[in-house]
Amino acid sequence: MQAKRFRAEITHRDGRRLNVISTTWQTATLMVPQSEIYRTFITALHARLAAAGSTARLTGGLGRMVYAAAVTVMAVLAAAMAVLLVRALVITEWSGALFLIGFAALFAWQVGGFVIRNKPQTYTFAEIPRALLP
Repeated sequence: MQAKRFRAEITHRDGRRLNVISTTWQTATLMVPQSEIYRTFITALHARLAAAGSTARLTGGLGRMVYAAAVTVMAVLAAAMAVLLVRALVITEWSGALFLIGFAALFAWQVGGFVIRNKPQTYTFAEIPRALLP
């Protein structure tokens, strides 16, 4: 799986959706990045929509409610890991403390990166946010 996969969701007023993804399936488990092609397509699409005078609403990231829920869950899990770490240090369980530190680092890298990249945002045709393009 791709660590950084980008997805553009184009939604019509009537609710129909078209997803454009920056990777293609090579095998059942391997995805191949199409970063440059995706970037070219998305920037050209924005340029054409702007030239046509589109009134499209341009947003990026997760929805605000989903993002708030993700940040809340992350905060609760971080607090729980901190409590477990303090307990492991108090009872001198060094291997448990080391495991929790390693797990917290992995958690921050994977989940934290996802949450940071998917922060809700609104933008204009002229300024596509860097976080939305590979």
